Amino acid sequence: MALAPLTAPVFVIAIAALGGLCVGSFLNVLIYRLPLMLEADYADPDTPPAPDTAQPPLTLAMPASHCPACKHPVRPMENIPVLSYLLLRGRCAGCRMRIPLRYPLIELGSALLAGGAAWHFGPTLQLGGALLLLWTLTALFCIDVNHQILPDCLTLPLLWLGLLVNSLSTFVALHDAVWGAAAGYLSLWSVFWIFRLFTGKDGMGYGDFKLLAAIGAWLGWSPLLPIIVLASTGASVVGLWQMRLRGAEHGQAMAFGPYLAVAGGVALFFEMGRWAEKLILVCAHYAFA
Repeated sequence: MALAPLTAPVFVIAIAALGGLCVGSFLNVLIYRLPLMLEADYADPDTPPAPDTAQPPLTLAMPASHCPACKHPVRPMENIPVLSYLLLRGRCAGCRMRIPLRYPLIELGSALLAGGAAWHFGPTLQLGGALLLLWTLTALFCIDVNHQILPDCLTLPLLWLGLLVNSLSTFVALHDAVWGAAAGYLSLWSVFWIFRLFTGKDGMGYGDFKLLAAIGAWLGWSPLLPIIVLASTGASVVGLWQMRLRGAEHGQAMAFGPYLAVAGGVALFFEMGRWAEKLILVCAHYAFA
């Protein structure tokens, strides 16, 4: 029996999923360390650390991965995505402290997203762009859930990268990407100031504007309204669930970025922009007929 060509869909999906596992391991480092690095950058420079607690600056590469409790270094065989977690039974090899479940879940989620993108787009330029977008949205999702921040060092490069990718009309035409970035930012910026005008409070952070602008730069202007509706619906459902089942107080701060990230991923796979354009055309036809 002849072997299938290397570009067969199953082969592409398997390679993408394997790469997703490896990238997921890096995303775990990024999600954990980046907020700490930003916190150190914004610390008061006039307040030096105590001599016994002074440590070299934290980076994504240094120090090497280790257990935060016992400082046991993570050996290569203990750093295999998902598999090492299973072999170690979810505990540190040194002190047996439990390893958070989010580490293998992020690795597995990155692999599933990569495999799904490979199945949807095939071996095309779109696949490369989709992987960059999905993995960055994954990092932003987790960071915003844990710290309620959307770092500029992720959202702004994502925006510019979307414009560069679409300079080749990879997902949408360049003019649609530019209008998508502008509309994404201005839509939430307007909601922010209208809410602040009537309530005197901040309804969301500026990072949400930049994230939606980045999504608009990748996917164009047409899916922005469905993305906002989907994200707002998800945030409302989860907010009500937290108030009724977990006793969260009304008006408690809630990150909106994770819902935008999920809605952006859904829009990428289900091409919500085309649906929105058809709906607009249908509505315009009946409105002016």
